[in-house]
Amino acid sequence: MAVIETKNLTYTYGEGTPFVKTAVDNVSLSIEEGEFVGLIGHTGSGKSTLIQTLNGLLKPTSGQVLLKGKDIWEEPKKIRAVRFQVGMVFQYPEHQLFEETVLKDISFGPRNMGLSDQEIEEKARQAAQFVGLTEDFLEKSPFELSGGEKRRVAIAGVIAMDPDVLILDEPTAGLDPRGRDKLLSQIVDYHKKRGNTVILVSHSMEDIAKTADRVLVMDDSREAMFDSTRAVFARGDELEQMGLRVPQITKIMSVLKEKGWPVDPVLTVEQAVRQLLPLLQKGGA
Repeated sequence: MAVIETKNLTYTYGEGTPFVKTAVDNVSLSIEEGEFVGLIGHTGSGKSTLIQTLNGLLKPTSGQVLLKGKDIWEEPKKIRAVRFQVGMVFQYPEHQLFEETVLKDISFGPRNMGLSDQEIEEKARQAAQFVGLTEDFLEKSPFELSGGEKRRVAIAGVIAMDPDVLILDEPTAGLDPRGRDKLLSQIVDYHKKRGNTVILVSHSMEDIAKTADRVLVMDDSREAMFDSTRAVFARGDELEQMGLRVPQITKIMSVLKEKGWPVDPVLTVEQAVRQLLPLLQKGGA
């Protein structure tokens, strides 16, 4: 069953001015419950505008966004409730932290949902666990934490609202490789345990390859591709024409195949190792 859909979705900035620009142009797509979807596209392709229409931060110029079959703008006064169901983690979300303690910051979203104090604390503590924040972090000031820890606090604040759809806009941007891998594994673990829908926006093809079931490619405000991760990255030449690239390991294995090695396309280093190790032990191709 589709949890979120768009039908002929268009969003235009600056309508009625000389600076008019269509950022999302007639996009129709359907995302199923429990899917992990990667969203890629070069800067200015329409990614950010698209995700902001999905949780009602932007109202479509035309077309519809459907959440569980219902147009989210059918009752404009209830659009705030949509933002609890479609949670959004913006780029560098740690800049939005403001409470005295980590626990209070994570509790902010659930508190705005009108839950009881007990429910708020339960959800906040559970969300903190999902992102690897132990009890000793919860009474600290968010401003005492490292950049990666602050990022996890901000993500926990959205997870605590238990959204049906979690949208993450470049969640690993600016983190060192170790911090990026740790946060990404926590997001994957959260998705597996909660079983909700995750939409990950990233410039890292490696991150998308490791996590996504399907990949949506935006190009020039339109949906250029929306298919399984393997199928999308198999179209490397087309992606490069859009200013994108396939994961480095995918490209390396393609070159080996062209040179006669008996290998299949892969998306991750781990998959490549499983194929290459037996060949190398036998002395190569």
